[in-house]
Amino acid sequence: MQVHAKCKLVKKEKLKEDIYKFSVESKEIAENAKMGQFLEIRVSDRIEPLLRRPISIHNINGDIVEFIFQVKGKGTEILAKKNEGEEIDILGPLGKGTFEIEEGKNIAIIGGGIGIFPLYELAKNAKGKCNVNMYLGFRNKDFVVLEKEFKEVSVKFVLTTDDGSYAEKGFAINFLKQDIEAKRIDKIYACGPLPMLKAVQSLAKENNVPCQISLEERMGCGIGVCLGCAVKINAGEETEYKHVCKDGPVFDANMVEI
Repeated sequence: MQVHAKCKLVKKEKLKEDIYKFSVESKEIAENAKMGQFLEIRVSDRIEPLLRRPISIHNINGDIVEFIFQVKGKGTEILAKKNEGEEIDILGPLGKGTFEIEEGKNIAIIGGGIGIFPLYELAKNAKGKCNVNMYLGFRNKDFVVLEKEFKEVSVKFVLTTDDGSYAEKGFAINFLKQDIEAKRIDKIYACGPLPMLKAVQSLAKENNVPCQISLEERMGCGIGVCLGCAVKINAGEETEYKHVCKDGPVFDANMVEI
């Protein structure tokens, strides 16, 4: 059930120069949110910018909903200027495609860059039910965030930087591949840049490992009306499309063409 609410910003944290974590209070959204869902956030009461901004749910803690975003344009720049105590117009939780946990499994959670943010709620809920193997990749040490938080919910934690400026050098998927080939992984969950998702999808198919991927697309409405986030689906001879906002954002890797 989606809720339209004016949510109080109770805590604002600056994680990096242009990355912010907002904690807003909304009992209704918190009670209805599922792993992998997102919010549509109105950044201003003015006419411009008109469209809401889709931002993944990072964490649910009681009545508090946390989301993290990077300042990339006018909309997120306006949002970043919000102060604690102000209200934020939010529609959510949105998305029918969510992460599904199978208890007793050895799971791999892999994320890259800002794509790691929606994976925390998944890892937190999987802890104690599954053996959580975490693989996080960043461009360099200046982009590393949430290391402590993810490490605390993992039985195995691998952090990589492309240039080797921090932790392991290389790409997170290379370390995941080693564990898959060693038959240590039963299921994969992924979110991150498209090239990484394509590589994870191929790796999962080649090794016949179930995989769920969370896609990020431009979403005008967030409810499947504007048709701006269509993605092609494997449907035999016929061409079929689903919408990331309404049918996703989480899909079975075998189902979607990316």
